[in-house]
Amino acid sequence: MTEDKPTEPTFDRDRLLDWMAANGVAQTTHDHPAVFRVEEGLELKAAMPGAHTKNLFLKDKKGRLWLISARQDTVIDLKRADKWIGSARLSFGNETLLYETLGVRPGSVTALALINDPDQRVTFVLDKALWDADIVNFHPLTNTATTALAQAEFRRFLKLIAREPMVVDFGSLAG
Repeated sequence: MTEDKPTEPTFDRDRLLDWMAANGVAQTTHDHPAVFRVEEGLELKAAMPGAHTKNLFLKDKKGRLWLISARQDTVIDLKRADKWIGSARLSFGNETLLYETLGVRPGSVTALALINDPDQRVTFVLDKALWDADIVNFHPLTNTATTALAQAEFRRFLKLIAREPMVVDFGSLAG
């Protein structure tokens, strides 16, 4: 009897950037030292224009999976967020589930990883502040680089992977 091994994700950084180029999604990618938490990359990000992000991979008590992408300075109260997005009690998803569904490891969670979820097991929630930003910055499936996309290019990316985000104004819900 053979043990099932998790399948490798279809896309890694290089394949993602090649796919974007082949599909006419303009982007600029900056390499940098590994960044695992929002606070660690503040100096690096200061030199890059646009809205920088934090990305939370979550699971609710009913087993639904969620990816919340928000501006790095947005406060997201997980005890209340479930009511805002229509989920059951939220907690962080584990590393195995993250890799299985989005093909990334902790520290590299990104909206661009939705390309590795063609079955759309993960519901995508986007902070309105990112939806309205001129430029958005995400890791390109690795935390050793940041990819900048003009808003039109980010929306093109989402359309190409058939994703319609649930846009939530977390800024107006905080407090």
